[in-house]
Amino acid sequence: MTQPYDVLRRVFGYDEFRPGQLEVIEAILDGHDCIAVMPTGAGKSLTFQVPARILPGTVLVISPLISLMKDQVDALASVGYRATAINSTLEFTERRRRLETLRAGGYELVFLAPEALDAGLRREARGWPLSLIVVDEAHCISHWGHDFRPSYRRLRGLKSELEGIPVLALTATATRQVARDIIRQLGMVKPRGYKGSFFRPNLRIYCRKKGTGVTRNEILGLIRAREGECGIVYCLSRRAVDSTTAFLRKKGIRAAPYHAGLSDDERAAGQEAFARDDVEVIVATIAFGMGIDKSNVRFVIHRDMPKDIESWYQEMGRAGRDGLYSDCFLFYSWADVKAHDRFLDSIDDPELRRIKLLASRRLFKLVERDVCRHQGILAHFAERIAPCGTSCDVCTRVRAEELAAQGMARTSRGRRSEERPVPTAKTPEPVDDAAAERLFQRLRETRKRLADAQGVPAYIVFSDSTLRAMARRRPTSPEELLDVSGVGPTKLERYGNEFLTAIAEARGQGD
Repeated sequence: MTQPYDVLRRVFGYDEFRPGQLEVIEAILDGHDCIAVMPTGAGKSLTFQVPARILPGTVLVISPLISLMKDQVDALASVGYRATAINSTLEFTERRRRLETLRAGGYELVFLAPEALDAGLRREARGWPLSLIVVDEAHCISHWGHDFRPSYRRLRGLKSELEGIPVLALTATATRQVARDIIRQLGMVKPRGYKGSFFRPNLRIYCRKKGTGVTRNEILGLIRAREGECGIVYCLSRRAVDSTTAFLRKKGIRAAPYHAGLSDDERAAGQEAFARDDVEVIVATIAFGMGIDKSNVRFVIHRDMPKDIESWYQEMGRAGRDGLYSDCFLFYSWADVKAHDRFLDSIDDPELRRIKLLASRRLFKLVERDVCRHQGILAHFAERIAPCGTSCDVCTRVRAEELAAQGMARTSRGRRSEERPVPTAKTPEPVDDAAAERLFQRLRETRKRLADAQGVPAYIVFSDSTLRAMARRRPTSPEELLDVSGVGPTKLERYGNEFLTAIAEARGQGD
């Protein structure tokens, strides 16, 4: 396959690229450096996965979290890629084997943490048959970004050391200042650039000021209204994570904690349980989430206000990556602002400390205003839009506390768990009929069984959006199933019979 559309259709099972994907791919194939600022859910990964199938040699992906690499490799393997991760979790013999395969050109994609290039591997990389360097979460390289990591700063000079191999920098949140810093730090030469729209109308945003209700009860109501769906609850402190997790578990919610105070094994177990839909809710500090590939997160709740607009946008953007409608709730207060101030004492640079201090106040002022939430967020990223009309509490006049109350009342009446979440006013989301909803739930069970048997997260088999398309179209043959968006030849061969059988059984039972 030598053309991007061939790879898109024959490997991934999609007919059209999302906005910006083809522009970035073509820049890479033409040998240019490129920086792509694309929101979460825009399909950034495809911008290097497609070239990896076309270009000779190996695409080296520098990614920040070792814990996610296995899922990324498993997802690529599920569509037929030769991919691997090389990191500190490997036994010596396995690490050596993978490095030998890399030197021999046996991989299309290799994932490395930035720390791995601090020592001998950096010198060795000069002999690898590389065609492209990808720096994922590239905003981590900038002091001015919201999630600076010193290990990223040490990537400076890598391009010149590797004799000018093209570099692709990817980020979901970057102001102009951060984008300029990324280009300078990575030594990019006349890079092509693409900035996508940050407007994600499938995310419905609600803001709730703390102090007029019982926050943890309202969070419980919002979760109960979305029974059976997966979500994230972000907290400012480890103590808040632990207390919120304990409260939710006591109320019957399958929840797991995630923060830096837990052991590596505890964090890994919680993340894996969430990825595989064994728990509904992960309660976490910001230590959880960067680069999450889980596409079926249906809600994100901030128990406390994030430190700035960029963090809020990125964290709530972990919902709805499959394009389906998802809900984002922010509980905030001035006390949260002051709590963030205490984290700034360790910053020596007075100008940087001043900028960080102002950033949390800017977010507080934004959510206090009675303006469209999407419009306010996008203005921060120098993008102008009209009020969203349907995707935030200001435009719909539907409040978080109302939805929480509905959720609590619905549970107390003993409503069945298979019902859809509480709807919002004026939502444009198509509502499936009862039969399609029952079939969707049956397909989710089939997906989970297959995923558990393979030891991979459920979304690696198929996304929720693909399952919903199956439930609506009810394909009866491999050819019809292949026409469903997200079903490519490799997944058809691997999973097709199981899903066609589930659909046929539902039809036989009158659904």
